[in-house]
Amino acid sequence: MIEDWPVLLSFFPDNWIEMASESNALKGLRKDKAAENYMRTLLIHIACGYSMRETAARAKLANLADISDVAMIGRLRKAKNWFHRMCVALFEEQGIVMHTESDFQVRLFDATNVKEPGKTGSLWRIHYSLQLPSLCCDFFKLTATKGKGTGESFFQYSIKKGDYIIADRGYSTAAGIHHVASKKAYVIVRVNTQSLPILNLKKQKFPLLKKVEAIKRTGIVQSWKVLIPGHNNMSIQGRICVIRKSNEAIKLAHEKLKKNAMKKGHSIKPETLEYAKFIIVFTNYPEYSFSDIEVLELYRIRWQVELIFKRFKSIAQLGHLPKHSEDSSKAWLYGKLFVALLTNRLIDYASSVSPWGYILEKYTTSECLA
Repeated sequence: MIEDWPVLLSFFPDNWIEMASESNALKGLRKDKAAENYMRTLLIHIACGYSMRETAARAKLANLADISDVAMIGRLRKAKNWFHRMCVALFEEQGIVMHTESDFQVRLFDATNVKEPGKTGSLWRIHYSLQLPSLCCDFFKLTATKGKGTGESFFQYSIKKGDYIIADRGYSTAAGIHHVASKKAYVIVRVNTQSLPILNLKKQKFPLLKKVEAIKRTGIVQSWKVLIPGHNNMSIQGRICVIRKSNEAIKLAHEKLKKNAMKKGHSIKPETLEYAKFIIVFTNYPEYSFSDIEVLELYRIRWQVELIFKRFKSIAQLGHLPKHSEDSSKAWLYGKLFVALLTNRLIDYASSVSPWGYILEKYTTSECLA
């Protein structure tokens, strides 16, 4: 709604229009087309999930822009760096601190599904990598959601020597870890205790459950050197790093497990409840450069970003994804991430102020009564 636009704008980065000029997003626009109209038109497509053709039609009816659906794709592509810079600004405003003094490049791997509207709408899986601290998308790939070679896997990505990768438990497979190591790269991955085989240095089964059960105090960090077995009797050496959660976090994890078990109609194994008390990761990051605490701290940063990703995944599930240009696809991803960040800010703000959505001090008494 028109009256809601100023409220939404108040959650944008303060210099968002300057960012548009500096990133050349406004270059080539006709003089009668303001940055606000440009942004509102893009958000019809990105936030509401309308196709380029329908976005162009709605923008014309709202007197925001008079352009074709082909021109809309061009505008989206030009906004890639603009959206990226706004995402970085909002991450920083939310207090997600990413240290910049390091001489290594961290890459976060993740994936999500996109269901395009309509009965015959296509279902796609997006595999993407974001760098830290820049949040630049350095990899973007679309696959089907069913069939061989479409699942979440390290094999989906372009990996080069010296990469420092962080991924969640969906990537916790021996084959994937061996693939990363074969590229002379490094990984921190959340351990899937049901699928990842772990051996001790004597190549015997590692007693992970027994080890973590001995950790009784919140915040205690422990690690053990282990092997991840692979083909041809090859093994990758690394560390299992573990930290015990707080009692409140354990309670929430157990509630989630029980809720899912009831929904699916199955029982929970005792070891599953025990493992839920801990954050358990495997890493082959060099031990001389990364202590156990530093490894877990890097994963914690990934988890902070994951909280935003969860919102992003929800928003990204419905929409028309540009599939013919890498730049327009990345612009779409940054745009969806920007909407997710705005949504988080709106929710946080709404929980701390009165429900009408603005601060009364901004208005005079007569304006309020009017």
